[in-house]
Formats: sequence, structure tokens, C-alpha cells
Amino acid sequence: MSGQLIIGAVLLVVVAWLAACAEAGIARVSSFRAAEAVRSGRRGAAKLAQVASDPTRYLNVALLVRVACEMAAAAIVTYACLTQFDETWEALTLAIAVMVLVSYVAVGVSPRTIGRQHPLNTATAAAYVLVPLARIMGPIPYLLILIGNALTPGKGFRRGPFASEAELRALVDLAEQESLIEDDERRMVHSVFELGDTLVREVMVPRTDLVVIERFKTIRQALTLALRSGFSRIPVTGESEDDIVGIVYLKDLARKTHISRDAESELVSTAMRPATFVPDTKNAGDLLREMQQERNHVAVVIDEYGGTAGIVTIEDILEEIVGEITDEYDRELPPVEELGESRYRVTARLDIGDLGELYDLESYDDEDVETVGGLLAKALGRVPIAGASALVELPDGRELRLTAEAAAGRRNKIVTVLVEPVKPVAPEEDDSPSDSRAREVPPA
Repeated sequence: MSGQLIIGAVLLVVVAWLAACAEAGIARVSSFRAAEAVRSGRRGAAKLAQVASDPTRYLNVALLVRVACEMAAAAIVTYACLTQFDETWEALTLAIAVMVLVSYVAVGVSPRTIGRQHPLNTATAAAYVLVPLARIMGPIPYLLILIGNALTPGKGFRRGPFASEAELRALVDLAEQESLIEDDERRMVHSVFELGDTLVREVMVPRTDLVVIERFKTIRQALTLALRSGFSRIPVTGESEDDIVGIVYLKDLARKTHISRDAESELVSTAMRPATFVPDTKNAGDLLREMQQERNHVAVVIDEYGGTAGIVTIEDILEEIVGEITDEYDRELPPVEELGESRYRVTARLDIGDLGELYDLESYDDEDVETVGGLLAKALGRVPIAGASALVELPDGRELRLTAEAAAGRRNKIVTVLVEPVKPVAPEEDDSPSDSRAREVPPA
């Protein structure tokens, strides 16, 4: 009798092994791969496509078969051990040890490894059994899922073991490791998930970096600013830089001046469009969908106090998914390029301490700024654009002329600054106040 019981337990473990293989294989076969198998004329592809069209149903059937066989095998082994030992604790200890080992190796590790290594073959073979078995079992697996979900905290009922976001990310990483997708594609998928947790203030252009124009300026001045700065959309301000009243588009300016040259003298407020305002706590993914629906490419970001925090464009949000967008003019630049006669071309991000070293200063520091670009912006009192120039006084009394060179990148930021010493001017010819540390000068 004991021999027959052991044979029965072994057969049940074999069935559980096959069910575990089926689970692993079906979980890794997508409907796309099943459709490819059908097109290639693979044997059993029709049944595989049927399983792939509703994987939850057949996964539940395989899960039910595996669990039922494991439990039955455990009960048989326990009964067989009880008949062989006089002490109950000895029989239970042996039964537990045997079933833990069998469940871990024979049902847990081995079949899942095979199913993951050969998903297409495993799922195809399983489809021959699971399709008719699902018809025989009918709604039993679904009813068991409903009972299980009824005992699980949360709202509503689920149809089965849906993959979580973490599991899906892990599958994407695995696909990249197996060379099914490129690394850039993997990072893009991860970025899509991260976009759902990104706030607008994390992707916006801050107000301190904005190039704006006052509403009382003329269309000609706005057109000149757009061409010099490289921006096609410029915020229009009212009483202060914090008061954005609209957005002016380069296309609108060009259209008005093309129709009538007299329009150049009109106020820029006649050509601006209404601004869209969004809170800085808004979800970036939601804003992207709204911009697509409303065909709007720029929005003004408002902070919690109602002030202007910056602006955000549809390109800023897309960069969170696809990465930094550059153009054919972007190139890697050296931090310092010597031009001769103590003249240098430096990057706007160069630390001002390094700038001081170029002119033999032991230390050069500023409480307000840390970079050469920030030093130029401080001297100008506004965001520098290409061609803007200012004089900056060094601690030893010498003066340097900082000139913003051509902008680059999608945001048209100044990337290089031309630095050159200014020859001392005779006292009788110097009309500037002696205590002035920085003043704007015409472009050199």
C-alpha cells in the first residue's frame, strides 16, 4: 500500500512540475510572439495564440492544477509516513522535510528555469492541455480568484495575477539583457513610468532664466529680441517680470510685419496670445496630455504664492522621456580656450575661481554667483543673450570685458563667454563713477 501511495505522490509532483513549467512559459509569451508563431506556421501556434489572447484565464488554471497537486502529494506523503512510524512527530517531521525539498526543487526552481529558458516551446506544449482543461473546469478558477480577492484588502475584484509596475520594469530590464531591446529603449520605458511621478516644477525653466519682453515694447523690438535670443516664444510682462500677461510667437511677429511694415511700430501686446497658467505641483504627465489636446506648447508655471515660478514647454516634458534634445550646432567645448593677449573663451559654467586663476589671482569669489555666466548676468541685471557685454572689476582693480557668444541647445542658453582685459583709461577720459564694480558696455 505504501508503495502505491509513493507512486501516486510522485505522479502528482510530476503534474505540478508540468503546471509550473506552463506558468513560467505562458507568462513570458506575449500575444505578439504568438502571432509571429502563427505567421511562421509553427505547429500548435493556433492553440498558443488562443492562450496568449487570454493569459490570465490559463495562468489561473495552471496555478490551480499546481497547487492542487502539491497539496495532494503532501497529504499522501504525510499519510505514508504515519503508517511507517509509531511516533507521530517523527512521521510529520519527515513528511515536512520531504515536501519542502520536493516543492522547492521539483516545483519551485527547476520547472520555472526551464519555462523561462524555453518559453515558446513550453507554452505551446502547455496549450494542448490547458485549452481543453479550461473548458472542463469552466468558471471554477475564476470563482476561486473572486473568493481570494474578497478576503484581500482593497476595492473591487481582479481577474488574476496582474504584473505590478516593479515586475514590468524588471521584465524590461531582462529584455534589454537578452538584447531584445536597446539600452536607450529600456531607459525610455523607465522614463515613462517616472514621468507619472514628476512635477512640473522639476522640468520647468525657472523665472531667473527667462528672456522676456515688456508689453509696451514694439513689435520690431520683440522681433529683434527673438532673433538675437533664438527663442520662438517669448513671455510678455506687465508691471514687473513676475507679471506675465501673455506669450508672443515669432511666427505671429513675422506674419504681422510681412503683411504691413507699419506694424513694426505697434505694441507687442497687439500680437501676443493669452498665457496658460498651471500650478508648479501639477503632474507633468497630465500636463503633457492637456497640451496635446489643447495644441498648446507653452504654459506659465505659478508657485504656491501666486507668483511666476517659470515656464514649461512640451519639449521640456518630452526631454524627460527621450533625454536631452540637442541640435547640429551643439558640440563638446573645452572649459578654457586661450586666444592670445590674455584673451580667453570660457564656458558659461566655468567657476569664477578658475577665472581668477587665469589672471593670476590667488582667490576670486562672489557672494551671489559661482559661474562666469552668472557673473555676466549679475553685471547685466538680466539674462544674457548673444552679443550682450559688460565690464566686471577684479579684486585687484583690473577690469574684464565679458561678452556672451552664440547660444546653443534647445533652450538657447549661452554656452561660451569671451573674456578679455580692458586697458586702463586715463583719469581725465574716465567719466564713470570710481566705485562702480560692473557696468554694461556696447558689444565689442
